[in-house]
Amino acid sequence: MSYRVAYILAIWFGCGRVPKAPGTAGTLGAIPLYLLLVHYGGVPAVAVAAAVIAAVGVWASNQVVRRLGIKDPQIVCIDEVAGVLVTLLAAPANWIGLVAGFALFRLFDQFKPWPARAAESLPEGWGVVMDDVAAGAWSAVFLLGARAAGWF
Repeated sequence: MSYRVAYILAIWFGCGRVPKAPGTAGTLGAIPLYLLLVHYGGVPAVAVAAAVIAAVGVWASNQVVRRLGIKDPQIVCIDEVAGVLVTLLAAPANWIGLVAGFALFRLFDQFKPWPARAAESLPEGWGVVMDDVAAGAWSAVFLLGARAAGWF
């Protein structure tokens, strides 16, 4: 039962089973949660959710990594959920902020600047999740810079 719950969370309720670009699907799968959180609880609710999902993501990813014997299985996309929520903490709560946050997160998740690339070498679920959290932090920094420059 524990593995089943971990698996469902790790693949973010099926997003990770998308045959092409499961990471993008997982990122898109986070948007309904973000919209609910920002509407009803604002940025603090998004911050709490990002932290909780990152922690749960480490646990769930550990389970899947151990079962499959693969360092970072493509089907695991709860890490994208945590990472994009970190990104969206800095985005204006409108459609432009959402699109910019999504695009920046996908860009930084692909290129993995330091420390994201280094975080991949962490053991099991830590490496799966923390590289995306770091990519989310980079994306948030860029969004904050864009906001400071008056682009939003």
